[in-house]
Amino acid sequence: MSPSLLAAILAIPLLAPPPAGAQPAAAHDMQRVDGFEIDRHEVTIGQFRRFAESTGLATAAEKAGGGFQFRAGWERMAGWTWRAPFGQPGADDEPAVHVTWHEAAAYCRWAGLRLPSDAEWVRAAFVETRADPPAPFRRGETYPYPSGTSPDAANHLDAPKGARAASLSRGAGHVPARSTAPGVNGLWDMGANAWEWVDHEAGGVKRTRGSSWWYGASQMRADNLAEKPADFPAVYIGFRCARGG
Repeated sequence: MSPSLLAAILAIPLLAPPPAGAQPAAAHDMQRVDGFEIDRHEVTIGQFRRFAESTGLATAAEKAGGGFQFRAGWERMAGWTWRAPFGQPGADDEPAVHVTWHEAAAYCRWAGLRLPSDAEWVRAAFVETRADPPAPFRRGETYPYPSGTSPDAANHLDAPKGARAASLSRGAGHVPARSTAPGVNGLWDMGANAWEWVDHEAGGVKRTRGSSWWYGASQMRADNLAEKPADFPAVYIGFRCARGG
């Protein structure tokens, strides 16, 4: 090999290796919606654990002793973090909550993804884009709820109460990923279960979409706009990732 060729090869910049333990984007179960893809379910505790262990992240809720629940007002709940959403260790298939907007965005970047924009989230949640969706969904139709024509399949306030109800001011808490019926575009829990951070700022705060188990069905609609400070970790707020577009 000539010295000039060797020098040219050595001058080619090397791609940085992925972070140790990083979860590749391919490990996310994603659905194509027009020109982008979005996670079919909320990021789970198991997924977020790999990120936290790989990066050494201590979340804002962990540093402060716990995230928030709304009772008579916002109350910090001792020991309530993404690892233990209701004060007891959560299962790997539960949604990762008590995560700030910044932490959610950092997870998506680590996975080679990003947070969805507000417009992307709304399109994925309410407009059926699959070429041949299963009944009762119909291609091109816009639905009133992410679950379809009815909110009944979603884990909202009027869903049956679960074992955690005693530790909550109201509602039954979230349910594991994929445990409800898939909705528009085959996506789970775009309505209720947990609010989801999106990449949209309004008046210095970040938007959340979809509602949670704490609210009734009306909060699941597209015209319901909710925002929180970007550094606010709460038991009601999780996220999912997107790519492309």
